[in-house]
Amino acid sequence: MPHALEDKRKALLRVRRIQGQTEALARALEAGEDCGPVLVQLAAIRGAVNGLMSEILQSHIREELGALPEADDRHARLAQDMTTLVRTYLK
Repeated sequence: MPHALEDKRKALLRVRRIQGQTEALARALEAGEDCGPVLVQLAAIRGAVNGLMSEILQSHIREELGALPEADDRHARLAQDMTTLVRTYLK
């Protein structure tokens, strides 16, 4: 869970965006839309959820490694490497 105010704000904005996307998906399903637009909407939702997961994981890594009493440049590099890996994996 992001604890920094800015990280929390970003996460909540993403959640609200995802909420809007899922509501649009529900309307499309209720209206009997063709499969193509529904699949596009599902892909957009998946991308948005992956983006949210990436941001929260990155925030967690920064907070946990930065909170170590022996945090130094090596920890900062490790946090950066880990967040790069997470970002790459979730794209």
